[in-house]
Amino acid sequence: MKVTVLQENLAHGLNVVSRAVSPRSTLPVLSNILIATDDGRLRLSATNLEMSITCWIGAKIEENGATTVPSRTFSDFISTLPNEQIEISLDHEALNLSIHSASSDTDLRCIDAEEFPPISVLDMKNGLEFEASEFKEMVRQVAFSASSDEARPVLTGVYMKTEGNQLSLASADGFRLSLRKTNATGNADPVDAIIPVRALNELARIASDKITMMIRKDRGQVIFQTGNIELTSQLIEGLYPDFNQIIPTSHQTRTVLSTEMFLKACKQAEIFARDGSHIARFNIQPNPQQGPGTMEITASSEETGKNETTVEATVEGDSLTIAFNVKFMREALDAINSPNVAIETTVPNAPALIRQLGDERFMHVIMPMHIGNV
Repeated sequence: MKVTVLQENLAHGLNVVSRAVSPRSTLPVLSNILIATDDGRLRLSATNLEMSITCWIGAKIEENGATTVPSRTFSDFISTLPNEQIEISLDHEALNLSIHSASSDTDLRCIDAEEFPPISVLDMKNGLEFEASEFKEMVRQVAFSASSDEARPVLTGVYMKTEGNQLSLASADGFRLSLRKTNATGNADPVDAIIPVRALNELARIASDKITMMIRKDRGQVIFQTGNIELTSQLIEGLYPDFNQIIPTSHQTRTVLSTEMFLKACKQAEIFARDGSHIARFNIQPNPQQGPGTMEITASSEETGKNETTVEATVEGDSLTIAFNVKFMREALDAINSPNVAIETTVPNAPALIRQLGDERFMHVIMPMHIGNV
C-alpha cells in the first residue's frame, strides 16, 4: 500500500471511526483501525464487534493494500502534524507502516488486515431515508430516557417502528417514556427493531447529510449510511414492552407554562433535591378569578436547605399536589423545543403527560413519586 492523503482529511476520518474502537478487548486487533484502499479512496474502519464505523476519505492511491494500526497511537500522532500532504506506505513483510510528512518520518507497527473482523458494505438503494437534522433531533429527544440497567437489555435500547411512512422512536426505563414521531421516505421493508442507544448517539454525532437506514434481519443488524460514513450496529434481541398502555388518554388538570421558566425552576430545585433521591413537590393551583394560575416547585434537604419557586401558569381543571423526580423532569424539559409546555395530570399516583405545544410529534410520560417522601 502506498497513498498520499491530506492530514486534515485523515484526522477527521480517524476521529469519526475511533469511537467504535474497543477500549478493552482480549483481541489486540480490535484496538486497531483498519486502513485500506477501496476503489480510489482510503477506507478507515473500526469495530468493537457490536458496532462498527467506516469512513471513506479522498486520497491519491499509488499502490493498493490494507493493514491495521493502533488507534490511539496513530490518531494522536496524526493530530500533531501540520495540515499538509502525508505519504503513507506499508511494508507487507515487516508489517510496518511508514508515515512521511514534510517535518517527520515515523514507523508504526501493524497487525495484518486479515485478522480484522470483516465489515460488509451494502447497497442501500432500498433503504429508509430521512434528513440528518430531523433524525438528530429525534435521538436527542428520546435517548436520555433509555435505561442503563443491563438486567433488562431491551430497555437499554431505543425502539424503532415504522407504520406506513411514519417513523417512531421510543425509549423507557420503567419510570419515564419518550416518544418521537416523524415522516420518512424510501422503499424499505417495515421496521420493528431495538437499536442500542450508543449507536444512535454516535450516528447523531457524525451525521451531516441525508441518512439512509436498512435493517438486516438475517444478521440482526441495522446499517446507517450518511455521506461518506457507514455505521453498523447489532440489534438488541427481545420484545419491547407495549408502552402505549401507560400513555394517559385523559386528564383532570392541564397546566401550560413557559418552558424556559419551568426549566429554570426545575434546575434550582434539583440542586436541593439531589441529596434526597431527586424528589420534588409540584403544587398546581388554578386561579378562581380566571386569572393566571401557578405551579410551585419545592425541594428540600436536611444537608443543604430548602428551595421554593413559583412559576406562573395557565391551569385548566382541579388543583393538584404531585411529586416527581425533578432530574427526570428537567431532562424532559431540556428536550422540549417549543416556548411553552403542557403538563397533563389526573391524580397524585398516576403518570403525567408532557406535551410540546405546537408540535405533537414529541411526548413524554413521567411516573410520579410517593408524596410521603417529599
